This record gives sequence, C-alpha cells and structure tokens, in this order.
Amino acid sequence: MARRPAQPETVNILIVGQMGRLAYEALLFALSLRRSTKDPRFKLHVAEPQPGPKWKTDPAIRPEPLREMLAAQGATILPFESRHFGSDYPHGNKIEALFALPKGEPFVFFDTDTLVTGDLGEVPFDFSKPSASMRVEGTWPQIELYGPGYTEIWQSLYDRFGLEFQSSLDLDQPDEYWRRYLYFNAGFFYYSCPHVFGQTFLDMALSIWKDPPPALVCQQLIPWLDQIALPLVIHSLGGGRDALSEGYLDGDTTVHYRNMPLLYARESDAVVDLLEEITAPNPVKRLLKDYEPFKRMIYQNRGHKVREMFDRDHLPSREQPIRQKIKKNGFWMV
Repeated sequence: MARRPAQPETVNILIVGQMGRLAYEALLFALSLRRSTKDPRFKLHVAEPQPGPKWKTDPAIRPEPLREMLAAQGATILPFESRHFGSDYPHGNKIEALFALPKGEPFVFFDTDTLVTGDLGEVPFDFSKPSASMRVEGTWPQIELYGPGYTEIWQSLYDRFGLEFQSSLDLDQPDEYWRRYLYFNAGFFYYSCPHVFGQTFLDMALSIWKDPPPALVCQQLIPWLDQIALPLVIHSLGGGRDALSEGYLDGDTTVHYRNMPLLYARESDAVVDLLEEITAPNPVKRLLKDYEPFKRMIYQNRGHKVREMFDRDHLPSREQPIRQKIKKNGFWMV
C-alpha cells in the first residue's frame, strides 16, 4: 500500500468572490466547507478583486451582511489587484488571486460554484505533484477541416515553453482523440506554493494570449485560456492526470455543480440534501434569496421540478443535452 504523503500544518483554500453571482456562490461554498470539513488545517480565503482600471464596475463583494456572513463561516476576505485581466477576462482572477496567498504554503483553488460534501482532511493530497479537475469535456481545441490537429496544436504549446511533450500523452487513448492529450477543467487545482504556481500560470497564459503559436490560428482562446495553460503549468511542475486518487475531488468530497439547474439535474440525493440543509437557516435564507437563481431553484422548489425531468442513472454523457432539456422546459437560470 502506498504511503500517504506527509500532511502540512496549514492548507489554504482559495475561491474568488465578487459582486453578483460569485458573492452568493462564495457564501454557499463557505457554508458547505464549514459543514463538511472539520480539519482545522484548512483555512478558507475568499479572494476579492479590487476596483481599478481593469474593471468596468466595482467588483467588491456586497452587500455588507453577505461579507459578514462569510466571516462568520471562518472565511478571510483577501483583496488582490487585477494587473493583467479584469473585465477583459474574468477567468484570469484565478491566476492573479494566487499571489495574495502566503508564499510557500500549500493551497487548493476551487471554482466558487463548488460544494464541499466531505472532509478535505481525508483527501490524500501530495502537494509536490500538482493536478486539476478531470471532470472535463473536449471543449478545446476545436479541430477545423484542413487545419492543424490535436497533436500539432498541443505540441506547439509544449515547444513554446521548452516542455517535453511525449510523457504528457495518455497512450491508451487513440491518436488525435482529445483524451490522449493532457487537458483539465480549472474547477480545482493545487500545489505546494501559490506564488510558484501563479507565476508559471501567469507567464504561460499571457504568452499564449498575446502571441499564440501559429498552430493556434483557427482556435478561440477566450474563454478557454486558463484551461489551455493549466496542463502546461501542471506538467512543468511535475504533476499530471494521475497525481490525485480518483473519487475525492469531483467525487465524494467536492462537487463542481456549475449552476443550480445542473446541480438539481445531475447530482445525488445526498448533495441536494446537503444544499438544502445549509441554506435552510433564516439568516442564510434572507441573504441567498436576493440571488434569483437560488431563490427560484432552492426556495421556490423549481430545482425539484428540474430534478423530476432526469433519470440520474441514465444521464447523457455530455452536458449540452442536459442544458437543452432544461432550457426547453423553461427552467434554465445562471
């Protein structure tokens, strides 16, 4: 049996919160973390972009009672400056926020639309070998007729950063099939130092964005930039697709639900029960009802109407047909 990696004294959990949807999702994440993870080593930080020239409107978390409720769950609101992305590419928050965390302390980043459903202290992290979410579809690249294929596109990116390409491949998958190539969802990722990871991520993302290799000529970079750079970051730091045992993150310990209609359509009864338990107290309800999708899906019972539309033992393999069915029946909300 493999030895469990030595566990650090502190693990910083990072999500991004800002005005609007992310603020309400951040509270939901904090409530679920406090409910499910008792290990005191895990410290929650809610990264908050600060107003500045990169933002068209003030991105600060509000209203004030929501900030107070986050603090009551043990969260530290962590301001950071948007130097490179901001409104032009809000996904870049997850890159720039890393520099607000303490150097040299291991971290786990989660997308804010995540619920913690189990004890993170039970997850066998090896922070020296980074990884990220494998709950992913083949969203990028989109191969064009007569254009470069998967191998040419990914090879050009590995070459750009002086990385060895062959060892990143899953040779059990056929050539020119998207799963052969290292590709992650950026819904979570982790490493031993946020500044090392963040600088590598930033350098690679900016290089791809500002000067893409010629093989990417047919490819759309936004909104996929973070997911294009992420596998290169992880490979360069010695991680990979098998660095974390299956069944924990995106499994029994966390759920990346994406939005409320998809949560009710896809997730288990246990996840729905947890959601409705942590959102039931009146002080929480008064805050979350201000966000329309939570109000309608959780508190006005529309989520269960969505749930009745699907057999969770026989869901479509791709997300798009699920979305289409929800939209067709008038229940889609984001």
